[in-house]
Amino acid sequence: ALFSKQPKTPFEVRRTEAFREASASAEYNPGSLDGTRPGIFYVPIPDVTSYNTYSDEDLFLHEAIPGHHFQISLTQENESLPQFRKTLWYSAYGEGWALYTESLGKELGLYTDPYQYFGMLGAEMHRAVRLVVDTGLHSKGWSREKAIQYSLDNEAESEASITAEIERYMANPGQALSYKIGQLKILELRAKAEANLGKDFDIKVFHEKVLEVGCVPLALLEEKIMNWISDNTKA
Repeated sequence: ALFSKQPKTPFEVRRTEAFREASASAEYNPGSLDGTRPGIFYVPIPDVTSYNTYSDEDLFLHEAIPGHHFQISLTQENESLPQFRKTLWYSAYGEGWALYTESLGKELGLYTDPYQYFGMLGAEMHRAVRLVVDTGLHSKGWSREKAIQYSLDNEAESEASITAEIERYMANPGQALSYKIGQLKILELRAKAEANLGKDFDIKVFHEKVLEVGCVPLALLEEKIMNWISDNTKA
């Protein structure tokens, strides 16, 4: 109902290997360019008795379908793109798309379980907190401890998890900002398309236009979508 094109690259869900499971996070590993190796969604479950499923629907949308596996596979399969563009990565687009797909859960018939919907809301809060702590650390002179405390005060995550996240932001400035910035831009462009095209707006076509360019800077994505809106708006 929401997408006209589906990737051909095979897809699997696997438990993260034991040798790295204790410190790993859920992640997507893209398939090979020739399609012989599947895209793999790795899920770490170091202790089955304490594994919590509350964010699983949200996590699947982000890492797998229609998130990373969907977007990356379509890019790799796109014969109109030069080879170097098939593996290019702009985090604001790639992570922005994956976070945007989390918000499609209701439209896809998911989040009917309030527990899973809570997981999505918790993930939204986590990405919003990132905007504050990353900026605090790298622009406002925040200490590691202040950033950890701010996160503890504003989201439902454990101290161990938050500490690992904050140390990631310390080592990789700006990466955590890309998720929310990209998602907000895609939502903004969708709202503009819906407002300008009215009854002629087709969500499948909008998604196709966003995905067909491959991974690009947000300014180029915005230019493309605004041109598409202009070309299809009746005078």
